[in-house]
Amino acid sequence: MQSVLEVLGELGKAVDPIMIEFLLKDASPEFQEAVLYQIKMGGKRIRPALTVASCLAAGGNIQDSLHAAAAVELAHNYSLILDDIIDHSELRRGLPTVWKKYGISTAILVAVHYRETISQVLNHTRDPKLFNEILAETIKLLTDGERLDILFEQAGRSDEPYILENRYRKVTLEDYLKMIERKTAKLIETSCVFGALSAHADKNIVDALKQYGYNLGMAFQIGDDIIDIFGVEEKTGKKVGGDIKEHKLGNIVVLLAVEELESSEKEQVLSVLRKDDVSWEEVSHVIKLISKTSARQKAEKLKKEYVDKAVNALEVLPRGKYRDILLELASFIEKRDF
Repeated sequence: MQSVLEVLGELGKAVDPIMIEFLLKDASPEFQEAVLYQIKMGGKRIRPALTVASCLAAGGNIQDSLHAAAAVELAHNYSLILDDIIDHSELRRGLPTVWKKYGISTAILVAVHYRETISQVLNHTRDPKLFNEILAETIKLLTDGERLDILFEQAGRSDEPYILENRYRKVTLEDYLKMIERKTAKLIETSCVFGALSAHADKNIVDALKQYGYNLGMAFQIGDDIIDIFGVEEKTGKKVGGDIKEHKLGNIVVLLAVEELESSEKEQVLSVLRKDDVSWEEVSHVIKLISKTSARQKAEKLKKEYVDKAVNALEVLPRGKYRDILLELASFIEKRDF
């Protein structure tokens, strides 16, 4: 029996031919390899799969949703290209990132090419003006979420005046939730909304899938943060505590631990986050301090609250295979450890 991720992976891969077709449109022959590199690196295709599954759960058919689904996956990869430049990340999915392979100038041009391709793809949806408006707003919010995530970093980027002037010395839970709803939840929400709209669904169904996507996205990011601090490297494929290494106070587990720790241990955590160069030994020390608190349990509880809201939102949908897939995905997000 297929897992929910395998089913979604098959649905999501249906957008690959559309992405390739539109990315190659207007691309010079010698630019085509660089343009296709990001999507050929792979990925789970969860966002386009959510668009297709939401469309099918709302009574539509696959063909109605594919261009909208391709657009959300292009938006996701557009953001990844820029994230990798911003974070100086050299590897993604075990391969060199676009900027590392082709250079920063070329990577920026590839990202611009993706952004304009998104608009072209959306012209083939059932309501291009509406779909373009929704995704433009989503990308603006995603950009603002990334901006906040950077401002929550406690050190680094010493050559960037805006960051230095606006950096948050204190991050509240409210700040964090605002950041992740923009950085992560909004695009997942839009993926589900696009599916419902592609199916010509009634407003109550669109609203239900919107709530499902939003809450699923919030739970997904909280889960990512927990895995970053407490994951198992053999399962995740990356070193534990990367957010600490990158000075991030915008991690729910770190944030809740800082709120709970006694002043001397709290200062130890903050002093590590505020060092220009954090060693892996220091990362391990911070994780030990975090482990003394109830931060993980609180984060797990918050994640479950969002998962429960996502599940409850689907109550109004007609029962069927694709509603069940959406429910299974919510259950997976609650339990995942990689």
